[in-house]
Amino acid sequence: MNKSDLVAKMAERSGLTKKDAEMALKSFIETVEEALEGGDKVQLVGFGTFETRARAERQGRNPRTKEEITIPASVAPVFKAGKEFKERVNK
Repeated sequence: MNKSDLVAKMAERSGLTKKDAEMALKSFIETVEEALEGGDKVQLVGFGTFETRARAERQGRNPRTKEEITIPASVAPVFKAGKEFKERVNK
């Protein structure tokens, strides 16, 4: 399912127009991004949690040249599915 499919399904289920459903989805995504950028986490009970995790600097290898490189530390966004969501997917 891509974004336009998701917007169409959201519009169908909620009774919103596709334009309004797309605006709602865009607002949700932007809100989650802003929260994670600010160091917060977004927890949706039954669905899951969006949060960030720090990744330490580490050594890697360039597969083309076999040269060792240092991969810098970074912060990665992660999603952890909630119990109800996992159960529904694993039926």
